[in-house]
Amino acid sequence: MRTVRPGVRSSGERVRARVRAGARRMRASWLPILQCAFAAGLALYVAADLFGHPRPFFAPIAAVISLGLSLNSRLRRAAELVVGVSLGVLVGDLIIAEIGSGVWQLILVVALAMSLATFFDAGTLIVSQAAASAVLVTTLLPPGDSGGIDRCVDALIGGAAGILVAAVIPVHPVRIVRRESRRVLDDLVTVLTEIASALREGDPRSCSRALRRARDTQAAIDGLRTAVGSAGEVAVVSPLHRPRRAVLRRYRELADRTDYAHRNTRVLARRALAAVEDGERVPPELADAITELAAAVGALIRELTHDGDRAHARPAILDAVHRASVPVDLPPAPTWEDPVPARSVPVLIAQVRSIAVDLLQATGMTRTEALRALRDELGESDTA
Repeated sequence: MRTVRPGVRSSGERVRARVRAGARRMRASWLPILQCAFAAGLALYVAADLFGHPRPFFAPIAAVISLGLSLNSRLRRAAELVVGVSLGVLVGDLIIAEIGSGVWQLILVVALAMSLATFFDAGTLIVSQAAASAVLVTTLLPPGDSGGIDRCVDALIGGAAGILVAAVIPVHPVRIVRRESRRVLDDLVTVLTEIASALREGDPRSCSRALRRARDTQAAIDGLRTAVGSAGEVAVVSPLHRPRRAVLRRYRELADRTDYAHRNTRVLARRALAAVEDGERVPPELADAITELAAAVGALIRELTHDGDRAHARPAILDAVHRASVPVDLPPAPTWEDPVPARSVPVLIAQVRSIAVDLLQATGMTRTEALRALRDELGESDTA
């Protein structure tokens, strides 16, 4: 009888896991797939039946490329596509009409088209489409063929079809941003929890692991910023979602403040690592405060998930700051016999406060309001 070692998944479990992962991807992508399919059909119909182009293959291609499965900067993609194709066709038609087609002509046309596209814009899509269009003109169309001009029109039709379908069958912009926000905040909870655990254990390896994880969160933050921009584009082109522009502005502020919170958490992780490596004694109250700060981020996630009032997370954030600021019995000042000063604790407390200010702003407070709430919680005067 075949046995499976503990902790090792069987082949059936691996297959089921892959099926579940595929199902999750399909649930997340079904609407963009539908958008691409409808846009391709619409672009082909307009180019072939309304404009009468004999080979309108580039219209549906342009529609699919301008939409894509991702929602990142669709308006920019459509514009880059049209401009890139137009540049490639223009260069190809002008040069091939004079020097003919061949290997060295192809090299020259592609180099010139890519150079012009790079001069006008550094976007990857505009450069690649300029090169691809130049290749098509050089290899498929005889000199003077009007198909090159038709393809410019097809690119415009495809890009316009993509934008139109995105407006008529829009992805819910707030849902996209909310999902990415939860991902970024989940990462923050994980890093803060690991830092607190490493400080309690005094384990440099755990601190190093927390620091590495803190540095790896930038990709998720960039994804959130991209999602906010893409959602804003959806709200612009779709009349259905224009009333949500105010909500998206709040999420844009949330993205900025969460980014700052992550940056301060990286500083917190670096200082925690230095404290542990130097053998400094970090009060357990400080580790508890960082744990409470992670719990406060969790409260913010719950409010986002249920479309609640983010202000409900503020008391938990302020409680964490209060715990971090409770007077503790610090070691005496360093002497020649004891060269390791307890210099990290004030820095760690300051970073907890900085993260708290960022999180309070993420709940909708201004910086002035967040600082005032912190001072009130700590019983400090405005002039302190």
